[in-house]
Amino acid sequence: MRKKIIAGNWKMNKVVSEAEQFLSEVKGNVPASEQVESVVCAPFVSLPALVEQAKGTDVKIAAQNMHFEDNGAFTGEVSPVMLKDLGVEYVVLGHSERRELFNETDESVNKKVHAAFNHELTPIVCVGETLDQREANETKSHVEKQVKAALEGLSEKQVKQVVLAYEPIWAIGTGKTATSEQANEVCTHIREVVKSAVSESAADAVRIQYGGSVKPANVDELLAQSDIDGALVGGASLEADSFLKLVEAGKHE
Repeated sequence: MRKKIIAGNWKMNKVVSEAEQFLSEVKGNVPASEQVESVVCAPFVSLPALVEQAKGTDVKIAAQNMHFEDNGAFTGEVSPVMLKDLGVEYVVLGHSERRELFNETDESVNKKVHAAFNHELTPIVCVGETLDQREANETKSHVEKQVKAALEGLSEKQVKQVVLAYEPIWAIGTGKTATSEQANEVCTHIREVVKSAVSESAADAVRIQYGGSVKPANVDELLAQSDIDGALVGGASLEADSFLKLVEAGKHE
């Protein structure tokens, strides 16, 4: 059985003191990691403090992005070597905001996925369609292309460790949420893509999150679906009480 994973993506929010306060409220109250995995995806500046504060707890810390090179003349970038040295365990890659606003491509996301595994970081790889693509009935073909590109060149063992996050772009921060059936339909398709591209064993093992205006009011229904193994949560993860409710929902599914 796949373990549920709830990841809170803070995006460009919280200064270090606010991040520390959040974790102090959360860390003693999350369910044990054997029941559900709890991940906080924070801005780079807060990562050192959060990693230190999370030691000995069941909260995992994630970066929201990284470069695919280990070092070099890349002003303003952060490498996987730096993240690993800090003690970060997860990294979000290919978020739609990174693709749209910062020109990330399927190719660069794939390079980052390989770099993550080279340094024992677990990638949370985001895929999803725009409203225009959904209305043109291109959702499945677009997501399939993104998934195949992200996983290209990985071993079966690595694919099993990847977390895939399906986030319909039209539902991110808009208050609109795909129905649980819509979300599960695409997540089921993603699992079929992994099965055909890699193996049935990899498809059974890979964890697929849903993201897009997830909140305590709708998380139970989403997590009850057959192929949704967790949630990548934006705004609703910024408050400790809300985040804990989301994680608690993961424990019960």
